[in-house]
Amino acid sequence: MSSAASTGRVRQKLRTRRQILEATAALISAGGQPSVTEAADAAGVSRRTAYRYFPSQPKLLAEAALESLRPLMESAIDAAPAGAGDEEVKARVIAFVRAMQKLTLKHEALLRTMIHVTVLEGGNGAPKRGTRRVEWVERAIAPLRARLAPPAYRRLVSALTLCVGTEAMLVFRDIRGMTGAQAIAACEWLAVAALRNAMHETGRR
Repeated sequence: MSSAASTGRVRQKLRTRRQILEATAALISAGGQPSVTEAADAAGVSRRTAYRYFPSQPKLLAEAALESLRPLMESAIDAAPAGAGDEEVKARVIAFVRAMQKLTLKHEALLRTMIHVTVLEGGNGAPKRGTRRVEWVERAIAPLRARLAPPAYRRLVSALTLCVGTEAMLVFRDIRGMTGAQAIAACEWLAVAALRNAMHETGRR
C-alpha cells in the first residue's frame, strides 16, 4: 500500500471514530446511555464497524465523555500566543500541558477506567485509543512546524505526547507520590525541556 493510500485510510478511520463519538454524545445529551449498537445506528455506520472501534459500552461512553472536552482544550490552546518565537511557543506548550493535566486530574477516575478497558480488550486492528492528545500537541506547536525538520518535528510531537495524559499522571501520582499540583508542574517541566531541546537542535542546523 502506498504512503498516500495508507494516510488516507488512517484519516478515514479517524473520521469514522469521530462520527460514532459525535452520535454517542448527542444521545447522551438527550438523556440516554447508548449501547454500541444504538450509537452505530445513530451514526449511520455498520454495527460491526462500531464494535471494531468500541468493543464495549464502557469504552464507548468513556471516549464520548472525553471527546466532549475537546472545545475546552482547543480554546485553552488557542488563547495562548500565536507567534513562532521561542517564548511564544513555550507559552503555548505550557498552556496546553496545564489545561490538559488539570482536566486529566478532574476526570482521573474516568481515565483510569479507559486504560483498564483498553488493556482488557486487547488489539483488534482498530485504533485502541482516540487521537485527541496528538491533535492537541500538534495544535500547540503549530507555529514551530515550519522551523523544524520533519524528523525533529515528529520527535517533538512524540515527546510531548508522553508528557501529558493519564499515563504521566499515573507515574507521578502513583509511583512518585506527588500531589496533583506537583504532578502538573512536573509535566510542564518535562514538556518545556523537550521543547528547548528541539529548538536547540534547530539552532545548530
